[in-house]
Amino acid sequence: MRTKYTTLLILAIVFSLAACSKAQEKPAEVVRFERDGSSILKGVKVPAGKDLYFASGIVAYPKDESLPDGDPNRFGNTYEQSVSALKRIEEYLGEEDLSLKDVVAMKVYVAPDPANDNKPDFAAWFKAYSEFFGNETNPNKVARSTIGVYTLVNPDMLIEIEVRAVYE
Repeated sequence: MRTKYTTLLILAIVFSLAACSKAQEKPAEVVRFERDGSSILKGVKVPAGKDLYFASGIVAYPKDESLPDGDPNRFGNTYEQSVSALKRIEEYLGEEDLSLKDVVAMKVYVAPDPANDNKPDFAAWFKAYSEFFGNETNPNKVARSTIGVYTLVNPDMLIEIEVRAVYE
């Protein structure tokens, strides 16, 4: 009788441990901490067990490759470059079976724009961002820093974007 109870107790422990182990296999969900009235998040919690994708600083494709380096129309203004860079990011994410909905964080560098009195055109960047994040197509927002810089490595570039995405 004692052996029967010991065997049942051992089986109960084994099944309990197996159930706990199984529950721990699936990582928790990504948590996005909203900031009321803002187009960006306060922060994001990425649980253990989630794989991350880090993209280097991405810039725009040339708008008109026939124009020489230094011509402001070669890559366009801040808005045009922002849209181009975000589309390029979307392509890169797609290569990894990710989308802009998987982006959780972003660092954006904005350089002076000749079309904006040689000042960083933050409004143009914010407009482009709103077309890709925090809208009906993609309701997700990201934790984001936007930084005005003196110049980027290529002086024709007005915006450079780094992203971090989470594989769900």
